[in-house]
Amino acid sequence: MTAPVRTRSSADLIRAEEPVLAHNYHPLPVVVARAEGTWVEDVEGRRYLDMLAGYSALNFGHRHPALIEAAHRQLDTLTLTSRAFHNDRLAEFAESLAELTGLDMVLPMNTGAEAVESGIKVARKWAYEVKGVPADRATIVVAAGNFHGRTTTIVSFSTDPEARGGFGPFTPGFRVVPYNDLAALEAAVDETTAAVLIEPIQGEAGVLIPDEGYLRGVREVTRRAGCLFIADEIQSGLGRTGRTLAVEHEDVVPDAVLLGKALGGGIVPVSAVVARREVLSVLRPGEHGSTFGGNPLAAAVGSAVVELLRTGEFQQRAAELGVVLRDGLTALVGRGVVGFRARGLWAGVDIDPAIGTGREISRRLMDRGILVKDTHGSTIRLAPPLTVTAAELRSALGTLGEVLEAGS
Repeated sequence: MTAPVRTRSSADLIRAEEPVLAHNYHPLPVVVARAEGTWVEDVEGRRYLDMLAGYSALNFGHRHPALIEAAHRQLDTLTLTSRAFHNDRLAEFAESLAELTGLDMVLPMNTGAEAVESGIKVARKWAYEVKGVPADRATIVVAAGNFHGRTTTIVSFSTDPEARGGFGPFTPGFRVVPYNDLAALEAAVDETTAAVLIEPIQGEAGVLIPDEGYLRGVREVTRRAGCLFIADEIQSGLGRTGRTLAVEHEDVVPDAVLLGKALGGGIVPVSAVVARREVLSVLRPGEHGSTFGGNPLAAAVGSAVVELLRTGEFQQRAAELGVVLRDGLTALVGRGVVGFRARGLWAGVDIDPAIGTGREISRRLMDRGILVKDTHGSTIRLAPPLTVTAAELRSALGTLGEVLEAGS
């Protein structure tokens, strides 16, 4: 990559944002101007290895040729019709995504939060029309530590004070139980329960992986109770964990899967509720919609993403390189790393607080050309593009080791 000619420095651009952008993010002080594959460049031409991949939105790396080609090709013909009319790309997208996930029907949306909101609406409608729950009494069971988005309804069942504070009054109808606790989940389910909505792996909480058998247990509880199992795979899905979906590690098929992030290939926002026919069939014209949901550009890119996953190559890469990631982190335990959780190319790494906070470690890695992002306390997340090489991965882990050693 060749750094573009710029008239404003990184520092100038960061300062320029301050008075005109809402302060709802606290990004690391790097201004990315170009990117390709696993690497990005800042305004001054400094290169960084991307070990975050847009929180899994860039599973296939920056500007993957097949995805860029699909977008360019579609830009030359048609970008938007709204759902007032049919378009020639949507059927292929829905067919291929349903086949990839092993489910029946697709509700296309744009952002991950929209997919979650849509899943909640569908679950409630299903509860009233199919299960027979009395009107306005449907409940949904969720897990503490969850991160499903930022809308007012979604933060209503968040347990993160920072996400909730100052945004009430909150939407009722949710029961929060501890994550990875089947007994608590089963106790919360009753005749009013429309669905259990969980992340198979909790990403924002620090890549928390439940015990073996938990997801199978959730499936069994929901089956016995006659309610839906909705898996939020917006971060964990589409190859990240070494399988197409994280629930596949326990051979579980939910009633509905929520997808987003990587579904748009890092090019356009694309999300979807993919579900059994009985579930999505409760929607009728006029009851739910999105002007941009299922637009031709999104459908073209989404179809290209599904095509990349169809061969299993990226899932296999994530599984094989996940071993490299796990081995590298294991070697750092006791040398600044106090613990970690990893599945595929996804890890939450707990740093010794005496060495630094997660943000401080992220900043030190940035100064050495590695981009990661902190989560709570002294935990950092690693989620490189699935196109990362073993050599790049080992180099990043080596740099992490150097940073920890220098700070100890």
